[in-house]
Amino acid sequence: MPARSHPIPAHLWTLPGGLTVAFERRSGPGFAFDLRVPVGSAHDPAGQEGASGVLEEWLFKGADGLDARALQDAFDDLGVRRGGGVGPEATRFSVSGLLADLGAALTLTASVLNAPHLPEDELPVLTDLARQDLEGLLDSPADRLATLARQTAFPAPPGAPLSGYGHPASGTPQGLEALTPASLRAHLQRYGQAGSVLGLVADLHPGQARDLTAAALGGLRPGVHEPVPAVLRRRVQAHVTDPDAEQTHLSLTLPGVPPGHPDWMAWQVALTALSGGSASRLFHAVREERGLAYAVSASPVILGGQGFLGAYAGSTPARAPETLQVILAELERLPQGLTPAEFGRARAGLDASVVFGAESMRARAHALTRDAAVFGRIRSVPELRESLSKLTLDDVNAFLARYHPAPDVTTVTIGPEAHGPGESLTAGNAEPIPLQPSDHPSETLHA
Repeated sequence: MPARSHPIPAHLWTLPGGLTVAFERRSGPGFAFDLRVPVGSAHDPAGQEGASGVLEEWLFKGADGLDARALQDAFDDLGVRRGGGVGPEATRFSVSGLLADLGAALTLTASVLNAPHLPEDELPVLTDLARQDLEGLLDSPADRLATLARQTAFPAPPGAPLSGYGHPASGTPQGLEALTPASLRAHLQRYGQAGSVLGLVADLHPGQARDLTAAALGGLRPGVHEPVPAVLRRRVQAHVTDPDAEQTHLSLTLPGVPPGHPDWMAWQVALTALSGGSASRLFHAVREERGLAYAVSASPVILGGQGFLGAYAGSTPARAPETLQVILAELERLPQGLTPAEFGRARAGLDASVVFGAESMRARAHALTRDAAVFGRIRSVPELRESLSKLTLDDVNAFLARYHPAPDVTTVTIGPEAHGPGESLTAGNAEPIPLQPSDHPSETLHA
């Protein structure tokens, strides 16, 4: 078996127009790049929810002299694999293929952003597809819950020009109805070099990579980089009644640690011990010991440059109150610290995920983009492993001793109101609030 090649340390530079390039050289015949443009669903203009999602689809309906079919054929002729999509904070364009086709793939992607045809007769089709996607949310309580959780935990300030985090990428019925060719073309002006990051993995000399990316992407429009703040509305409880539901779905949002903070790695280890497999605290307390939920998990959430803890559980309506209380109890005992066995398992699990997460060129390109955009620098695999190896149980427990997220939990649930006598889905001292359609547009998906 040939020896495994190891990546050379990454390079980071900024094009004159503002686009950041994170490049890592890796031997092999292929390439992968991940272009992150900092315009996501949170940047949809208020009242035009769905603008970013529809525009991303519209961009691929022809560009730079190629109609939609010819553009698709051009990508297919290169034999590349494409991916990406619209998230809350960014739109991503991911491509991987053979190294000889890297320049052409970068040029085609740039043309989609800089010279799209945007045929107006396609727009009604795309907005109709977005409406169908919204209707599909009604069949997925977990997806609907995720939207409601963001609406409740991160509401947009009154009068804000951008719609914020309270809707899916597909938008809202009212927002889709308000979209026009002119409004979407105006929204496209946000897409450019400002705040954008390209993560690139390929077997090139750094100078070659710099010249190639500058030639293909240096002509992108300036764009707009306007981060949307994420301010957690704490100690709130919301329940959406679904009389036809057979389960109750629970979402908890709590304060966390921002990227780049000295406690970031300790927090990751603590979360892995809390919810990192069948030996984790939540799995054991909720599933193994009590059989309360068929699914339970917790993970870090990054929005607006801040870190939050998000937890989910799916339970029966009758046992949902107990499920919530058990999850809260586990969160409340985090300040007591981890045991040596928990710490060892969590650190080993994270170390393995770092190693295997870097094996794929596509995954590594995405990691480069994320690091440059979120952490402001590139964290190499050896650096991550070294920081984990230097982290001690005392370090993690010292952090946990001052980490008390449970009192500030915001909880959203979906399900029938079928609780036992005296039971409720109120989390501690949380403030109950109604989820009214007039306040939360996504609640009108059924209309």
